[in-house]
This record gives sequence, structure tokens and C-alpha cells, in this order.
Amino acid sequence: MGDYRATVRWHVREGEVFASNRYSRAHEWHFDGGAVVPGSAAPGYLPAALIDESAVDPEEALLAAAASCHMLYFLAYAAKAGFTIESYVDETVGTVAKNEAGDPWVATVVLRPEPRFVGDKLPTRAEIDDLHHRAHKSCIIANSLKCAMTIEPVYGEAA
Repeated sequence: MGDYRATVRWHVREGEVFASNRYSRAHEWHFDGGAVVPGSAAPGYLPAALIDESAVDPEEALLAAAASCHMLYFLAYAAKAGFTIESYVDETVGTVAKNEAGDPWVATVVLRPEPRFVGDKLPTRAEIDDLHHRAHKSCIIANSLKCAMTIEPVYGEAA
């Protein structure tokens, strides 16, 4: 299977006093292919002056990873079945709640995938549902999460 790596880099900014707890939460995620993604704490947890609202927060990254993983398997299974997809959009939503111990966690993830099939061979709703089922079963990220994950497919006109 393999090992995967990411590097997270943060540093205290000039003029900040770490012990005051008023330091920037902005940081960077570095990936093996050279991509650098700005990261920060999510808005709402801290004053705006301490975060970078334009950066990706860990909760958003978790949702993107789950949706991306599902999409990649879905596309592979659709291609193997002989379908053609022109585009794919997933408006994924996650909910943070407190668990029984009062600790916050991502309690639910709802994927809302909307593939756009084109060509002479178009899938039925049952075939689309099967593709989603197979993708979900194969998705490494979904298999790693303990939260409830729901797939609410958005069916195009042809399905």
C-alpha cells in the first residue's frame, strides 16, 4: 500500500508573544509534489486577527479529502463500466458536534456528488447508486473515519 507524508510548518511572527496565546494560527502544508497549501484554524474558534480566513482549515481539508477520495474511485469505476463523465462536482458538508465526553469532532459528513454523464451509454439511477456504493466501499478516507458518512447523489437529467 504505502506510506504518505505531509509537512506542516508554523512559526511565531515577529512581535508576537507565544505565551500570551495571541499568536497567529496561520501555517503551511507542504506536500511531496511541491504543492504548498496555506492552513489556519477555522473561523469562529478564534478572533479573526489570529487566523487566515483565506486558508484551508483542518475541518475543510478532511471534507475535501473524503470527497476527493470518493470521486477518484467513482470516476475509475464509471470508466471501467464504459460510461463517460464530463464533469463532477461535490458540495460536501460536515458537521462538528460534541461527543459523549464533550469533545468536539466531525460527527457527520454528507457527500453530494453530481457527475455529468455524456455520450451514448448513460447509466440508470441504479447503476449510479452502485458506482457510489463501490466507490464508498473502496475509499481509503471513508474507511478511516468514524463519523457518519452519507452519500446523497445529485442525479442529472439522463439518470
